[in-house]
Amino acid sequence: MNTNKKVRRVILDLAVTLDGFIEGPNGEVDWCIMDPDMDFTKFLNQIDTILYGRKSYDIWGQYIPKSEDSDAEKEMWSLVHGKEKYVFSRTQKDANDQTIFINDNIVEEVKKLKEKLGKDIWLYGGSSLITTFIKLGLVDEFRLSVHPVVLGEGKPLFIDIQERLNLSLIDTKRFSSGVVQLIYRLN
Repeated sequence: MNTNKKVRRVILDLAVTLDGFIEGPNGEVDWCIMDPDMDFTKFLNQIDTILYGRKSYDIWGQYIPKSEDSDAEKEMWSLVHGKEKYVFSRTQKDANDQTIFINDNIVEEVKKLKEKLGKDIWLYGGSSLITTFIKLGLVDEFRLSVHPVVLGEGKPLFIDIQERLNLSLIDTKRFSSGVVQLIYRLN
């Protein structure tokens, strides 16, 4: 048995407004800056698995870029779609060659994923799945890219969190667009 095997991490990596929203009141994300300095491709090459809630998967898990989108954006979506995808859903039970649906036993299923050989795991969201993962202690790293915009209303990043989470800041990155990335791990 190999005792040197690295356990994969679940990384919550997402954009958030200065006032803590991940979407506008009508689901808009037009405020999200894809700054080339952020080197999102580097992050995508660090992971091989993406975890979605069903609603997020329906919107973004199968997103096809438009013909007028930049080559960089098309490359990003190609990398996203090349990852193994898991969708957490209470209702949908389908599976296909690229997507596996998980309906229950979240802790056990995530533990199995983390023990498999591979790269890190991206917890994409949505907010309900993020809350569930936080409450179950399944998030290993928080990478929040704070965008220089205040929406005033929308979908908050953290909902229904009832216990304190003590985090340690392990890195910060400042980008020319004004986005600041904060990287935390649980204490």
